[in-house]
Amino acid sequence: MSVAPGWYVDPADPQTRRYWDGEGWIGAPIPVDATPPEGPPPPEPEPTPEPEPVTSATPSSTPGTPPGTPTTPPGTPVGGPPPGHPPPAGWQQWPPASDPRHGPPPGWPYPTWPGRPPEPRPHGMPLAGFGARLGARLIDFGIVFLLNVLVNGWFVARLLDEISVPLNEFGRRLQNPERNTEPLPQAGDQTGSLIVVILLIATMLWLAYEVPSMAASGQSFGKRLMGIRAVPVEADAPLGFGRALRRWNTLGLPTLLWYCCGLGLLLQLIDALSPLFDHPLRQALHDKRAQTVVVKVPRTPADGANPPGDAP
Repeated sequence: MSVAPGWYVDPADPQTRRYWDGEGWIGAPIPVDATPPEGPPPPEPEPTPEPEPVTSATPSSTPGTPPGTPTTPPGTPVGGPPPGHPPPAGWQQWPPASDPRHGPPPGWPYPTWPGRPPEPRPHGMPLAGFGARLGARLIDFGIVFLLNVLVNGWFVARLLDEISVPLNEFGRRLQNPERNTEPLPQAGDQTGSLIVVILLIATMLWLAYEVPSMAASGQSFGKRLMGIRAVPVEADAPLGFGRALRRWNTLGLPTLLWYCCGLGLLLQLIDALSPLFDHPLRQALHDKRAQTVVVKVPRTPADGANPPGDAP
């Protein structure tokens, strides 16, 4: 996947924006807070070469050289002073070092490969790693599980009572292997209804826990602890309720399909692992649906003064 053409924050200078045409940066930068024009910038006029200075006639050291022709000592590179000598006053390199023909601009911290653009920095922030995203998701799952213990506990106890007879019989047959062709006893009549109610309550608890916080700040409790945040692709702004709901639907609604031989759990596992195979924005399937990316939250000066592990 390639980055779509558009105006993005310059990775080398977060205070400016430049236009990415799908293969490289083009045009002059603009301030980051300025409104970028629609479409690519107009082509820059090619610089006109300055006229060469007229040199006074000096005796030529090479026979046959007309008077007034400047001579170049052997070994002098074209456009520069002799090796080991400082450049003369007023001499400048052309093209300048910042010109794209000299490679990446100064301070560009990311390696480049032929045919592949550098890793993007959405809105000047680095992308979150898979480990941080996985840690945040496990923290959130732990909190939702505790909520289910409190709210769903009674329904789970009723479900265990309904299936206790076939479970006990299954355990007895495992402890005493014997030929028994009789089917296991049937579970209680309310087993199916209890499973549906438990999954429905679990889904609603997850939605109530995650969607409002993601809509307001792009961070659940787990993401806040791991220092990452979800932001829209097009702007550094809150997700809003609609985008946060679309983002959650892809990962949360399959919980209702756990009843179908664990199909929902398989879909959620695929979604959770999808950032490992997406380039260059490392988007999960729910990120693609909501057009979001997960980035690292910039550290504040207070965070730098009190790094993790130090006493407050």
